Amino acid sequence: MNRLIVLVIISLFYTQAWAQRQLIYCGQLIDVELGRVQKNMTLVVEGDKIVAINSGFSAPGKDDRVIDLKGKTVMPGLMDMHVHIESQSSPNSQVQRYTLNPADIAYDAQVYAERTLMAGFTTVRDLGGTGVNVSLRNAINAGKVLGPRIYTAEKTIATTGGHGDPTNGGKAELMGDPGPKEGVVNSYDEARKAIRQRYKNGADVIKITATGGVLSVAKDGQGPQFQMDELKGIVQTAREYGFVTAAHAHGDEGMYRAVEAGINSIEHGTFMSERTMDLMIEKGTYYVPTISAGKFVVEKAQIPGYFPPVVVPKALEVGPQIQDTFAKAYRKGVKIAFGTDAGVFPHGENGKEFVYMVEAGMSPMETIQSATKTAAELLRIYDTVGSLSVGKLADIVAVEGDPIKDISVMTRVSFVMKGGQIVKQ
Repeated sequence: MNRLIVLVIISLFYTQAWAQRQLIYCGQLIDVELGRVQKNMTLVVEGDKIVAINSGFSAPGKDDRVIDLKGKTVMPGLMDMHVHIESQSSPNSQVQRYTLNPADIAYDAQVYAERTLMAGFTTVRDLGGTGVNVSLRNAINAGKVLGPRIYTAEKTIATTGGHGDPTNGGKAELMGDPGPKEGVVNSYDEARKAIRQRYKNGADVIKITATGGVLSVAKDGQGPQFQMDELKGIVQTAREYGFVTAAHAHGDEGMYRAVEAGINSIEHGTFMSERTMDLMIEKGTYYVPTISAGKFVVEKAQIPGYFPPVVVPKALEVGPQIQDTFAKAYRKGVKIAFGTDAGVFPHGENGKEFVYMVEAGMSPMETIQSATKTAAELLRIYDTVGSLSVGKLADIVAVEGDPIKDISVMTRVSFVMKGGQIVKQ
């Protein structure tokens, strides 16, 4: 049979299946709005939206499709607020910056995106790459490839030599003098220009590096890297363009400055003080802890040659601290949004973060809320995703067992629906 005819038949089949009314029988359904588990419920999906939620198992009509999840726990599609979808850590990461072409990055990124979706994460916030992430987002939205709904920062905004300067670690003739177009700023005016450039390039959100970092080839992992006028230029301009902002930060002074300037979320927050926690509570700033990345870099820093020598002491100092800081911030009352820094560790293993959060004292229900309701509120998209509610997109996942009793089941997602279409069963 002609290949074109086969593709048309397949397309028609999936179009018909997607248009069909679907009844999803849920043995357990997690209501993240009220923080409760409901038994024996039916989700009714038409097109890409949830149109009804019924008690009991509703009788199907003649043309209805029944999806039997009676033996599973069903919840909203999960959301990871800190991933790097273009790349994945390896001993060759530094060299690959100079050997991989954009096409190579794009092919890898599509693989990572699919793994992320199959792990149950139907929406992610991608916090910086080369710019290929914008094209990947567009391809996923157009249905060309499988992946989560991506809200991308395009390129990170940094200072010269700071964490996020794309030329760090290169020889002199390759370093050059990157500026706002490349995401490197050193003044109020350059900060404003960098935001406008991200807008022009198609970014959805803004990410800055308020302090040094672990994996950059630079000695300082904690010191503040922006002056207040630069931070204000970033935050003010981002607000004008409707961007949600995020600040990578390990050292306390840099994150305090970012919160004071009005940043929307602090990422990692390793050495966060109570003073900064109090300011975050006052300003409503979210904390995205990324415990998984901390644990991964400690493990790999003990393998000779895995990281460049300048990275190893930073990894051993920063990595072990993140989980303890998360525990303190949670007890203090800081708003927590789920995020892992996937890409630092293998994509698809995002669910481990639930286990680490519970280990640190957060209840299983709260961890699930952090990856659904709270994450959607941070991204300002709670009107369309983040809970199983009538009128919202049918982003639905299911796990075997009961995550309220055993949070580790969140690492084994067995059913994924994104926008009404089943992508894993």
